[in-house]
Amino acid sequence: MSQQTLTPQKTLQELEDIIQKAIKKVKGAKENDLCKYLPGDKGGYIHHFTMRKMKVQAPEKLKKMINERINDPSMPKRLAPRPRAARGSRKRRDQIVLTRPMLERILNVARLVGDKEMITMLSPKRPFATLKRDLIASIRQDQADMELWSAWQEATSSEE
Repeated sequence: MSQQTLTPQKTLQELEDIIQKAIKKVKGAKENDLCKYLPGDKGGYIHHFTMRKMKVQAPEKLKKMINERINDPSMPKRLAPRPRAARGSRKRRDQIVLTRPMLERILNVARLVGDKEMITMLSPKRPFATLKRDLIASIRQDQADMELWSAWQEATSSEE
């Protein structure tokens, strides 16, 4: 039994010695500097959390990786980071971006033509409280604004 308890400590000490040798070879300051030389499963180099986990769970595999990638070669090769999608690449390319003035011009054209569906689609959605206040004000002034009424109907139907 005493032999089994010594083996993991001996392995851990060997691993620490290998890690220190590798840190000196790559002119690093800490263990995390070695990660950029060790390949990951999905391409690129391994994350420093993965390396810490390997120290406990798979020390033999980590020793082998460090020796193969850092200690044995005369010039260790630094790996590129894992390829990732560029920022903003998930944006939809087929959507047209309209500025506020452009949208207002299209809305004015729709009003001139009298296309009610297009007007309601392009008009900015007004808050429920604002619609209610404007509708009550128009009723008090004895005015019938069909655009306001249709906006009210749409807002009440979407609330249900």
